[in-house]
Amino acid sequence: MANAEVFKSKITVYVVACWIVAAFGGLMFGYDIGISGGVTAMDDFLIKFFPKVHERKLHAKEDNYCKYDDQLLQLFTSSLYLAALVASFGASKACRIFGRKPTILVASLFFIGGAGFSALAEHKWMLILGRILFGIGVGFGNEAVPVFLSEIAPVQHRGAVNILFQLFVTIGILIAGVVNYFTSTLHPIGWRVSLAIAGIPGLVLFFGSMILTETPASLIERGKDTKGKAALKKIRGVDNVDDEYEEVKRACEIAKEVKQPFKKLMKRSSVPPLVIGIMLQIFQQMTGINAIMFYAPVLFQTMGFKNDASLLSAVITGTVNVASTFVSIYLVDKIGRRKLLLQACVQMFICQVSIGAILLTHLNTTGTMDKGLAVVVVVLVCLYVMCFAWSWGPLGWLIPSETFPLETRTSGFAFAVSSNMLMTFLVAQAFLSMLCHMRAFIFFFFSAWILVMGLFVVFLVPETKGVPIDSIVERVWKQHPVWKKFMDDDGPKSQEMV
Repeated sequence: MANAEVFKSKITVYVVACWIVAAFGGLMFGYDIGISGGVTAMDDFLIKFFPKVHERKLHAKEDNYCKYDDQLLQLFTSSLYLAALVASFGASKACRIFGRKPTILVASLFFIGGAGFSALAEHKWMLILGRILFGIGVGFGNEAVPVFLSEIAPVQHRGAVNILFQLFVTIGILIAGVVNYFTSTLHPIGWRVSLAIAGIPGLVLFFGSMILTETPASLIERGKDTKGKAALKKIRGVDNVDDEYEEVKRACEIAKEVKQPFKKLMKRSSVPPLVIGIMLQIFQQMTGINAIMFYAPVLFQTMGFKNDASLLSAVITGTVNVASTFVSIYLVDKIGRRKLLLQACVQMFICQVSIGAILLTHLNTTGTMDKGLAVVVVVLVCLYVMCFAWSWGPLGWLIPSETFPLETRTSGFAFAVSSNMLMTFLVAQAFLSMLCHMRAFIFFFFSAWILVMGLFVVFLVPETKGVPIDSIVERVWKQHPVWKKFMDDDGPKSQEMV
């Protein structure tokens, strides 16, 4: 069995450039997560598209928890994720047939189109169409980028390289917070500027993708062996890549025997990575993170912060998000995936329960919260965002991208992406209504999910640190006390999986 030490590599300027350019797909995703909450809190936007919500917002005695409860307003945020859910399956096929690089390019084009439609919207249907175009871009980008990064990264740095995707997501959220803070004073076009700027990372990814190399695994899988070996030499920065090339080629030969990868996913031997991939995405959303990141400005207004102060608080949480992701980049290949996930469950649980307790006892349905307590809540939100950023945020994307064998990698990851988008859609569509009806208990709701997540990691999530991506089956699934039972019943060919 090949070891990480066998595969020689150097980190070159070119391969770092490839990592950064591809990770701009994450920046586009993050910018959208961050921008929508700020835009929906802007009066000019509400007056134009959601005047009834604006009227409720102006009532001094309006219920703090319910003043933003509007299904169409939530659809503005959530429609993107429904589109991304559907698009992820088309993206999976595009990844397999055409390659990772063209799929990333297509994602950039949809983002540019979405930015244009959203910024120029005069009617709600234009606004929603822009969000749908964004969603298709998210579906293609979130499918292709993590797989691309995992496949071109050296095994000893795979965790850190893949987390660049999540790092750029957090940078996008932070940029969105800063943009919203300044554009909120540009009346009446501030919201248009915020949405239009989403096209900039799309343009960077479009032109930057011209320099990307296709991944060796994708080239060899599509019968381009010579180009695949040349690409492997280029991204490794060395000429002696024979051992790694042979391992990738063996994985590709097995992959070619699978004509229907989605059908292969229904086999028992595909259950472990499929369950892990889907459940990590579901749990990632049920931490409540996107509820907080989508609606941070709205949430802080609910607690009594004025509009500018709430937007500034969102910038603060965005900064914490970015800084904490660097912790994950440093630690993920040193201490492993499981320890980061479990530590975060403890910290997130404490923060969610504390926030819920403070809001339950000190935020009435009308009026504002004591300023000192409001600051405490912001600190708790930051502590919560901090541990999510070094654990469930990046690892929710990393682990599924490295645990599927090549023959089901793109199709399996499509299920993971679509699960993420479905849960994100449900949370985005329901959060403001849940906040209205559950009030402070919504934080206890998410806390209960965090307990379940911790137990799931303890018993079912294996450690994949330092394992070559095409050796996961033999060295992870077949060694796991629970999952090994699923790896020996698909006939002789399943025994030969790399």
